[in-house]
Amino acid sequence: MIHSSLLSPRTFGSIGVFFKKNPNKSLKSLILLSLLAFLFSLSASAQVGERRTDLSVGGSAGFLLSRIDFTPSIKQNWKPAPTFGFTARYICEKYFTAICGVQLEVNYANMGWKELIEDGSLNEYQHDIHYVQLPMLMQMGWGRERRGFKFVFEAGPQLGYAIGTSEKKGGAGAWDISKRPNNVVYQYSHDIDNKFEYGIVAGMGLEFSSLIGHFILDGRYYFGLSDTYDSSKKGKFPRSANQAIVVKLNYLFDLHKTKNTDIK
Repeated sequence: MIHSSLLSPRTFGSIGVFFKKNPNKSLKSLILLSLLAFLFSLSASAQVGERRTDLSVGGSAGFLLSRIDFTPSIKQNWKPAPTFGFTARYICEKYFTAICGVQLEVNYANMGWKELIEDGSLNEYQHDIHYVQLPMLMQMGWGRERRGFKFVFEAGPQLGYAIGTSEKKGGAGAWDISKRPNNVVYQYSHDIDNKFEYGIVAGMGLEFSSLIGHFILDGRYYFGLSDTYDSSKKGKFPRSANQAIVVKLNYLFDLHKTKNTDIK
């Protein structure tokens, strides 16, 4: 039997301490995703508490605020944009008061960055990166399972693939990049180098369950571990990773429910 305490906050805290002591970026990224995938598989097979077999599917829609963590730095505002997608959730166990499960999503997200240009040129610049994203989340909840409210925490790895990009140049003045801070202008004439990206996502939300399904309002933070531009010695940006704050409304309906009249 696999113990569900492996999904506890202490587990995630231990992971964080390990990475602070191991600064190598590539090693951190590889090990972190491996650990999250391992914990993800544990949550799917955990059967220590009361067994559940609840399968739900549905969709989500919301908005996000995105930016890219550039080195050298580029001053930015958070860029607002829409996101929506498909969700499938499997609840496998109730361990003491924690309702444990896994959630898979396929989402569209308009990521990228919006520059805050303060060099007197009056220019404006926005770069949109359109991603198909695959979050793989471990989920824990506390509250009502059938009718009522439940608090939800979720975390896990996320993969993404850029299906397109676009840029917007404008402003009140003529386009002039001659006075950009530290002469960081490579991003204007070059598209992203890496279409594939990955990182970690974590968040929390409030779920309301009823006879017609589950309504979940959640907020998340995404921290990219990969770079959108070439980060090798030949590249211009040692770091160029996606970051995002996401707020979504989800609706799920049950395909299968655990047959237990004691579940509330």
